[in-house]
Parts: sequence; C-alpha cells; structure tokens
Amino acid sequence: MCRRRDRPLPRRGHDDSAAGGLPLARVRSREQARPGVLHDGRLPAGVARRLGPRLEHPGADARPAPYPPDRPGAGRGVIRRLAAAAGAAIVGAALWWRKNPSACPYSQRFWVEAPHPFITRERLREILEPRAGERVLEIGPGTGYYALPVSGWLEPGGRLDVLDVQQEMLDHTLERAGKQGIDNIVPTLADARSLPFAKDTFDAAYLITVLGEIPDQGAALRELRRVVKPAGRIVVGELFGDPHMVTHAALRNRATASGLRVERKLGGRLWHFTRLQPA
Repeated sequence: MCRRRDRPLPRRGHDDSAAGGLPLARVRSREQARPGVLHDGRLPAGVARRLGPRLEHPGADARPAPYPPDRPGAGRGVIRRLAAAAGAAIVGAALWWRKNPSACPYSQRFWVEAPHPFITRERLREILEPRAGERVLEIGPGTGYYALPVSGWLEPGGRLDVLDVQQEMLDHTLERAGKQGIDNIVPTLADARSLPFAKDTFDAAYLITVLGEIPDQGAALRELRRVVKPAGRIVVGELFGDPHMVTHAALRNRATASGLRVERKLGGRLWHFTRLQPA
C-alpha cells in the first residue's frame, strides 16, 4: 500500500518559522555576515545617522542626470562652454594670422564681399576726394567692393588701376565690372612692396584693410610715396576686428618713417580712414 507523503516533520534543532525552513543557526550566521547590521536587523546608531536621509528617501543617493531636460536652463552650461571654445579657437587663429601677415585667400573672399561697417564707400569718397579724369591706384581690391564705385567717380576720362598678388581676385573684379558695363578698371598682378609703375604716376591711391597684410609695411608706404604725385593723396582704411588692423598711431609712425605725413583723419579707435601726403 502506498503511503501518502505529507509535509516532513521538522527535525530537532530546526524551526520552520525562520527563513523558509533554514536552520536558525544559518540564519543568524547570515545576519552576522552583513557588515554594520546588528543581530536584530537594526543598524548601529552612527550608521543610521549618516544614512538617515537615504533611508527615508531610497532614491536620494542615485546620481542625477547631468542635464535633465525638465530643468530650466539645463543646456546653457554646455552652450557657454561650446561658445567659449569656439571663441578661443577664433582668437587663436586671429593671433596666428596676425603674426603671419598674408593676403586674404580667394577661397575666403566672402570676408571681403561682406558689408563694411564704418569704413563705408561714402566715407572713402569723402576722404579720397576723387575727381573726374584722374588716375587712381587701389592695392588689394578683393572682389571689387570699393573698386566698382570708385571707377564711376573718376568718369569721364578717369582710370582705376587695381593691383593684387592673387590673379583670382583680379579676375573676379573684372568679371563684376564687365557685368556692370565698367571698362576703366585696369588690373595688375604684382606685389605692393615693389610697384611696377613709374614715379609720380597716380593722382591718388588707397588701400583698405590691406596694409597689415603686407609683410613689410614700410616698403609698401615708400613705394606709394614714389608712384603718387607730390600733391597726391594716399588713403589707408582700417577696421577693428581685422586681425591685421593697423591703428592710427602705428600708421602715423610708419608713415613718418616712410616720408609721409598725416593730412586728415576720419574715425576713432574702432575704425579710421587716414589720408597721407608726401612730406
């Protein structure tokens, strides 16, 4: 006959009320193995004080997300750091460029095509005082920002020579002039430190945000003094923000050393148009 297997009777020394039938001795040994826990399951007073807030709020010790989306202004810190890094990169590039004077490359011509605050065409006309029939020289025309209107101020019978070290800039200027029906602009590929013109050729000359790009500014100013007539005008324009900006004080010193004198000035610390004449 088959005997029904009922629940086995507890053995001597065991108590089913302790942890699912585990021996009390083993239960006590496990409690003792837990560091910082008393036999009755309570924490020592010092530990309880230190962990009080965490025990009341179990999730308080969880590390919060760095920038939770529901916190106002959570991403401002990231944006500020990115902006600071970008600013540092721009300043570093500007400082490097300032220590290494060179012409703005044709691939970055958008800088010279953008509107020029303060050093406007109208102010250039005011200080250059171009007259019909004159022959004028521009050094570093870029893509024709100033050259196109200046050529019109010299009509009728006037001529504007544009000189640059990059053929692409000259070609771009002539292309724009052709589209506007301008035919009195003559290009020359040359270096401003050695102008391929005879003495006293021009009635006036100008260069805007260009002088600082020339490695030897003194040589360029001496060449301008040579090719411009004794009663002629030489206008230098500079704007703050240009990594090669030449301040008015620095220009005055270099002009004096090159046999030129300051005749007139427009502007202040952030920008200036300065007109020079042979001393």
